[in-house]
Amino acid sequence: MARAGRGPHVAAVVFTGSVLALAGCSAPPAPPAETIYVTVTATPTPTPTPPAEAAPAPEPEAPPAPEPVPNAPAPEIEWGPAYDTGSIAGATGTPETAGDGSLVRYVVVSGDSFFDIAQRFDLPQQQLLRMNPQIHDFGETVYIGQVINLDWTQTG
Repeated sequence: MARAGRGPHVAAVVFTGSVLALAGCSAPPAPPAETIYVTVTATPTPTPTPPAEAAPAPEPEAPPAPEPVPNAPAPEIEWGPAYDTGSIAGATGTPETAGDGSLVRYVVVSGDSFFDIAQRFDLPQQQLLRMNPQIHDFGETVYIGQVINLDWTQTG
């Protein structure tokens, strides 16, 4: 009898011991998984803008050109002395000067033209023609060695 009375206790101890023994062999229960929320927001990269430049000032408008008047007299040409602006293509000769430095005459050299001579000495072509009546064809033809008067107080 003793056996029968001891059995349930022994069985309970054996069962409890085996549960404890097995409990030490297993891993502790894992905590519940955490939920992670990820939010992706696109941040636009700003496009650099060039610095604003100052707007150019508007140019003043030119006054309107006067209407031509038929048969109106030609504008008066201001007579004045010649000024040597320096040798240019079409007027490469050396002018002669008076003792006071004023220009007296110019001798035509190869490659010269009447128009370029007038430009070099800062004279209107009409004035140079009036100062030199010996020039024919409105200055279209000048010859090497021909003397052109540059003294505005004299004629040819």
